[in-house]
Amino acid sequence: MKYIFFLLLASLFIAGCHSNRVYEDYKEFDTKAWLVNDPAVFEFEISDTTKKYNLYYNVRNTLQYPFARIFVNYTLTDSTGIQLSKQLLSNYLFDQKTGQPLGRSGLGDVYDNQFLILENQYFRKSGAYTLQLEQFNRLDTLAGILAVGFRIETVQ
Repeated sequence: MKYIFFLLLASLFIAGCHSNRVYEDYKEFDTKAWLVNDPAVFEFEISDTTKKYNLYYNVRNTLQYPFARIFVNYTLTDSTGIQLSKQLLSNYLFDQKTGQPLGRSGLGDVYDNQFLILENQYFRKSGAYTLQLEQFNRLDTLAGILAVGFRIETVQ
């Protein structure tokens, strides 16, 4: 019976590890605020140019965040510095009517949100790329932002 339990547990662990994630990283803010002059820069490698990728940005926030929405500029560049894509994104961290947080909560008043940047993105060349995230709200200091992250997944 012990061995069956162990095998079941091991198979669940292996199944949970299967992911189409290619890259994921976070920039944490020690001051629990995202400053306008403190962009999050993520450097990553693409080796398979035949696959399509979805790119996401993640926000870890608390209830101290002062707005319902967050505005983020992203810039995607290749290793030579050529800008491949740039756009201002607007996403909701809180429900507009109720004020309830929209993200997943893991600890108390900390919420994790994930937002799509680019869908079905092809990279023409293998190599190094950089994605930069900049907050673009009305305040220079966004209270309640603990971290921002970047994730790339292959499209299944």
